[in-house]
Amino acid sequence: MARRLFFAVSAVLVPAVTAYAYLWPGAVPLAAFVWFLFVVGIYDVVQRKHAILRNFPVVGHGRYLLETFRPEMHQYFIESDTNGEPFSREIRSLAYQRAKQVRDTLPFGTRREVHEPGHEWVEHTLDPPAEVEEDPRVRVGGPDCTQPYDASVLNISAMSFGALSSAAILALSGAAKDGGFAHNTGEGGISPYHLEGGGDLIWQIGTGYFGCRNADGTFDPAAFRDKAALPAVKMIEIKLSQGAKPAHGGILPASKVTKEIAAIRSVPLGRDVLSPPKHSAFEGPKGLLEFVARLRELASGKPVGFKLCVGRPIEFMAICKAMLETGILPDYVAVDGGEGGTGAAPVEFANWVGAPLYEGLPFVHDMLTGIGVRDRVRVFASGRAVTGFHMAIRLALGADVIYSARGMMFALGCIQALRCNANTCPTGVATQDPALVAGLHVGDKRARVARYHANTVRALVEIAAAAGCRHPIELRRAMFRRRISRTQVRTLEQIYPSLAPGALLEPPFPEAYAADWKAARADAFVPPCMPERDATRFA
Repeated sequence: MARRLFFAVSAVLVPAVTAYAYLWPGAVPLAAFVWFLFVVGIYDVVQRKHAILRNFPVVGHGRYLLETFRPEMHQYFIESDTNGEPFSREIRSLAYQRAKQVRDTLPFGTRREVHEPGHEWVEHTLDPPAEVEEDPRVRVGGPDCTQPYDASVLNISAMSFGALSSAAILALSGAAKDGGFAHNTGEGGISPYHLEGGGDLIWQIGTGYFGCRNADGTFDPAAFRDKAALPAVKMIEIKLSQGAKPAHGGILPASKVTKEIAAIRSVPLGRDVLSPPKHSAFEGPKGLLEFVARLRELASGKPVGFKLCVGRPIEFMAICKAMLETGILPDYVAVDGGEGGTGAAPVEFANWVGAPLYEGLPFVHDMLTGIGVRDRVRVFASGRAVTGFHMAIRLALGADVIYSARGMMFALGCIQALRCNANTCPTGVATQDPALVAGLHVGDKRARVARYHANTVRALVEIAAAAGCRHPIELRRAMFRRRISRTQVRTLEQIYPSLAPGALLEPPFPEAYAADWKAARADAFVPPCMPERDATRFA
């Protein structure tokens, strides 16, 4: 819209001012200024690097001018990272710099308050390894998987077409192809843009079963089989819950539901698209694992996992007991933190529902270790991983593979305008408005995302090497320290003690888990011993 306004105004103003200057020489400076603005606007529209300038020619320069005068104005953002530290402008700038392949070193030493509680660091060695794994990959696929996938240690987290624009999806998928990493489709289904980009896909199946649903919203196995057979689909992910709004379901506003999106998702046009809070295709822990096995069979042996934000620990224990009783294992478990999410969520859910990643991730890793299956089930971690250090500490807490949404969004050009839910994203990333989407140049952003991935993985490899590891997966909790007060420091192993392999298979069980482990049941998420709510309170 701003581009159209620019051309409309220019079509009237430029000839008028030029004619006026011809008739009255005193107006020549004014005409020169108008022509200067016109030339600047034309350049803004045709250049490919800045979506803001493409969408808002001339006036978009005001944003960069303000940052020049007052760069620290965005130093602290309203959100916090995993451990409560402000998500600073410095972190976002680092992602931009790596995406643009510009210098990302820091002058004058650290800018972090190293003596304040919450500061974390990795212990380095004086004897780093001479050789390291430059392109660290992790094989995903347990004993029941016949088509395992060698995943990059860093991949694109779930963001649906609909929440993101077609241009953003094309750029992400193309970057995944160029950089050799995977792109999670999000629960919105597989769009033509996912396939056109050519990258490896992790097809996420949510509670709405978009792309594999019947008219009544239930799961359609035939439609699933057809799409799972696509060569681009490398893995399948069942979304139980997400960090932004666990146990809430999702919503795509009607303003974003175009004819194309309605066709891809098999939903009515002109209505909000709702994802229910829970699945209808299965019930209980055993039902979940049976659904995993069913999808793996329908997908001809491709890896199948599930994603969740940890809520009641006893419920994941119930899933673990179901693994033991049924013998069915997922190929991976993706853990999202309650602090995650790049789009829109209710304030109460975004802030106060769901375990933070630092609590949920080590818990899931330890439970799988405790039942003796950790070597056959991979763990993915999602939730504000932007830098190599963010990745390293998540690997140490128990992850094998990292998902990143926020970092990939920054690489696309996201400026955190906070318009994700309003269909007015100025950079064309999170909107379905064709006028705004046109500002995002796919080729430029594709290259930026690929560079961001490569440079961030390189940073992770260098951190792991500094800690004495040849492969980042060798990082352990004992290698990381956190300041818990001005005078006290603990290793992450001391804060989150690891569970011994097989510790939950035979009594005596570890005291911290004994009561819940004994109460958990493989056939129900809520055990019968849990006290019922007293109805008389509401009489």
